[in-house]
Amino acid sequence: MRPSRDEYYMKMARLVATRTTCLRRAVGCVLVNARGHVLSTGVNGVAVGMPHCNQADPFDPTGYPNACIGAQLLSGVGHDQCGAIHAEQNALLQCRDVWTIDTCYVTTFPCVTCAKLLLNTSCSRIVYADDHPMRPMAEELWLSAGRSVLGYETE
Repeated sequence: MRPSRDEYYMKMARLVATRTTCLRRAVGCVLVNARGHVLSTGVNGVAVGMPHCNQADPFDPTGYPNACIGAQLLSGVGHDQCGAIHAEQNALLQCRDVWTIDTCYVTTFPCVTCAKLLLNTSCSRIVYADDHPMRPMAEELWLSAGRSVLGYETE
């Protein structure tokens, strides 16, 4: 049976998340236009040219010599101590025209900063799989702008 758009793009977001370079969390984002065409994808990870936090070294006692300060912090705290650029931010950087975005499919609900960035585009809908500690504040901001949210779990 043919999957719905939501199912298809959420599975795609999960696949994109496997390319993370972050030790703390693997997040994938797929931005789609109203016709269902993929505009861009993004994964959370360090900036281009920086050593990956999740690059293991069996000869280093810590196991991960490039881990940033934020790698051991709880989810939703210490964003400024983490070296990763969020998946939504990376997807927006790759998107040719942010005024064509209709839906943001993301594996973890956007933080407040990413919700604000998405609000400054034509994106009208966030579809997410996993919760985030900042979700209540980010979701309230998103919904107050007349946008919609759908929690969606894939297998």
